[in-house]
Amino acid sequence: MADEDKKDFNAMLHDNKDMPKFQTITDQKSIEKYGGSRMYFAPPIDYDKVMKQIPCGKVITVGRIREHFAKSSGADFTEPITAGIFVSIAAWASYQRSEDKTPYWRTLKANGELNEKYPGGIEAQKEKLEEEGHTIIQKGRKNIRYFVKDYDSFLFDLK
Repeated sequence: MADEDKKDFNAMLHDNKDMPKFQTITDQKSIEKYGGSRMYFAPPIDYDKVMKQIPCGKVITVGRIREHFAKSSGADFTEPITAGIFVSIAAWASYQRSEDKTPYWRTLKANGELNEKYPGGIEAQKEKLEEEGHTIIQKGRKNIRYFVKDYDSFLFDLK
């Protein structure tokens, strides 16, 4: 996102954009990729609520949150693009608040990857996760990416 300092992310967080809602997709490749045609859209505040549940020392991936929403709503899958956007909105909204913080740094991308779109970028997320006892590893030579080592052993189980 650009111009984060000029945006009111808490307003965005509370704008449900007519969500939650379902959509039936008809593209056969997408149906095969996602395992069904019933797609769920969760509002931004729902991502924030889930992210607030992750305790110190634990992590979750955006994919796990999407699976949780799909399962709890009866959908085949949760829309992936808005999921990434709404996780970023939750992170920036927390960053802009002086209280009621969301531990957004505990929400990772696929395979335990750190999210460069969070406030302060990779360095800030890395620092917060290391403070909580996680080891961050670097992968790649040109396209350098950062991951929580053995992240799957620290995954929080959403019930």
